[in-house]
Amino acid sequence: MVGSPFGALKPRPAPAIKFLCSYGGKILPRHPDGKLRYVGGETRVLAVDRSVSFSELMLKMGELCGTAVSLRCQLPTEDLDALISITSDEDLVNLVEEYNRSPPSSLKIRAFLFLPKSGKKISPPPSLASSSRKSSSSSLSTTTVTVGSTPRFSKCMHQYMEKPKPVGFPLCKEKSAG
Repeated sequence: MVGSPFGALKPRPAPAIKFLCSYGGKILPRHPDGKLRYVGGETRVLAVDRSVSFSELMLKMGELCGTAVSLRCQLPTEDLDALISITSDEDLVNLVEEYNRSPPSSLKIRAFLFLPKSGKKISPPPSLASSSRKSSSSSLSTTTVTVGSTPRFSKCMHQYMEKPKPVGFPLCKEKSAG
């Protein structure tokens, strides 16, 4: 017996949510018109399953940056002056619903990752943990990293936040013959 062509169709899984994650830079006004834009840092695309929880998302974003971060997102119809803080599963669901209602041109959720205001310590993600392990004859321990001190994230922060140090050159006076 020949099967129906409709029997071969399987329901498609829900597409992943894509976040355009920017971190390590600053939001600054553009010179000609004063409109806000993101300058510097790094921007990466992070795709996650639609069923991702807030805590799982924050873990993935922390691994992306190399440190714990706080998340603020741009709504599809808003400018950068109205970023929304995402702090719970409910906030995340509401954000995704806003993007689902928006025109198809808003394919990725614009996310900005910031260092949290608290000085809590975190363990580095697995990629950094392997390089910061210390071995001894009796034990293996992982070094704890202070927020903002991981090499990958702090490099971006230092590039835009530190003032350049003046360079000094020694002055030598040539002795005259005579």
